Amino acid sequence: MAKKDPYASLRIKEFNIFLIVRFALVFAWSMQFIVIEWEVYSMTKDPFSLGIIGLMEVVPAVLMALYAGHFVDQNEKRNLLIKCIVAFSFISFALFLLTWDQIVADWNTKLILYAIYFLVFLGGFVRAFIGPTVFSLVALIVPKKLYPNAATWSSSTWQMAAVMGPALAGFSIHWIGVHWTMLFIFGCVVLALAALFNISKKPILNPKIGESVGKSLKEGIQFVFGNQAILGAITLDMIAVLFGGAVALLPVFAQDILKVGSQGFGVLRAAPAVGSLLTMLVTAYMPLSKKAGFKLLGAVFGFGVSIIVFGLSQYFWISLAALFFSGVFDGVSVVIRQTILQLKTPDHMRGRVSSVNSIFVGSSNELGAFESGLTAKLMGTVTAVVFGGTMTLLTVITTGLVSPSFRRLDLTKDMEAHEED
Repeated sequence: MAKKDPYASLRIKEFNIFLIVRFALVFAWSMQFIVIEWEVYSMTKDPFSLGIIGLMEVVPAVLMALYAGHFVDQNEKRNLLIKCIVAFSFISFALFLLTWDQIVADWNTKLILYAIYFLVFLGGFVRAFIGPTVFSLVALIVPKKLYPNAATWSSSTWQMAAVMGPALAGFSIHWIGVHWTMLFIFGCVVLALAALFNISKKPILNPKIGESVGKSLKEGIQFVFGNQAILGAITLDMIAVLFGGAVALLPVFAQDILKVGSQGFGVLRAAPAVGSLLTMLVTAYMPLSKKAGFKLLGAVFGFGVSIIVFGLSQYFWISLAALFFSGVFDGVSVVIRQTILQLKTPDHMRGRVSSVNSIFVGSSNELGAFESGLTAKLMGTVTAVVFGGTMTLLTVITTGLVSPSFRRLDLTKDMEAHEED
């Protein structure tokens, strides 16, 4: 069924509700991050301040990631996600209050800036738990034979939200301002919370309930580092995201280089996600399991080239096209990586494996933002972006040369085995 029916997982009611929850969460989170970037750069006019935003989120996310994976594997997933969303809603509402002129009228710019950084820091703790919880929950909603299909639709939903969130953020800032945009974001979080109550509680599949934290984390780390397919995929993606984080500098390009304002900023920010979404929708009909390793290397190489073109461009439409194709290549990378993780991770270790993945890949988004902000401060904005793209290309070439087994990775047999379960 999974082979012939690209909509197989969508025929499961709870999976559709899960997609609504995921869409609302990613939409709100990505939109909120864009609004924060715009507001902070508007206040400081310093590209390094954009890097600080990424650092403030990544530090708690990394520090808590491994423990979060252990905690998720030990607890019921639906209720845990409810608690995470409640915490997210408090942060969003606090940002709404913080951007209210009547409340912060007597605050100086530095105090407002530090308050924003603090809320982003708290958001890093929340994100450390959301990632492994969502990854574990989807595996409890769909049968194993539909994991690859569900991974494609889940990733597509993520990208659809990542398309609409940044785009609407830019337009919303222009139409109603930062303050009321934050209220809209808070409403999206509440919607996700309401939808989640329509998913039933799920069983805890971990046979080692009560296992010590140290022993549990050691087992998870050993599994990831002992599985060459998982380790290779997340390492390659981590380096690409870390050095190819040009999107973190988009406020600088939009305001100072391309001079396209908040509306152009929204379009530029959405372009990579549009490319990723279209790619993921295509992969529902054309699976990427055959020669997955070679395709993943090629996709990350194409991503690096796109980032270099974007950095060198002085024209809006060329920049837009470069970002679009960076999203196309990133979409291929995401689908292959998520398929590898879903197929090769045992049910009782999904939280821990997802947490290790979040350290490698998820947190590299924020580290990439910090790296981009720092290198832009030291080298200049354009040079920093080109440097990042070049490092991505060198990483792909090195990986392809030193790891022929990863280059030959094929997931066809793994998918067939799951479909027979």
